[in-house]
Amino acid sequence: MIDRKENITIIDVRRPEDFSKGHTPGAINLPKENWTTFSGLSREKVNVIYCYSEVCHLAAAAAKYFAEHDFHVMEVQGGFEEWKLHNLPVET
Repeated sequence: MIDRKENITIIDVRRPEDFSKGHTPGAINLPKENWTTFSGLSREKVNVIYCYSEVCHLAAAAAKYFAEHDFHVMEVQGGFEEWKLHNLPVET
């Protein structure tokens, strides 16, 4: 989706200190304590959400919460660990 320049917003729901160590290029950090602000989310785009790993349920919870508030969402399976496992670009 990134390579095809699709109309998406990438939302990282990990803690700010982990986000600052590395994240998906262009991602917006929105940790759980700030979900109610919807900061960085867009109703005109698909909001692609990720957290730490396959066993982390933050992204699923965030996707459910944001969808309940009329945002289009998609969860990245495997989270940031899976992203790194495939040697995809990381921004710091």
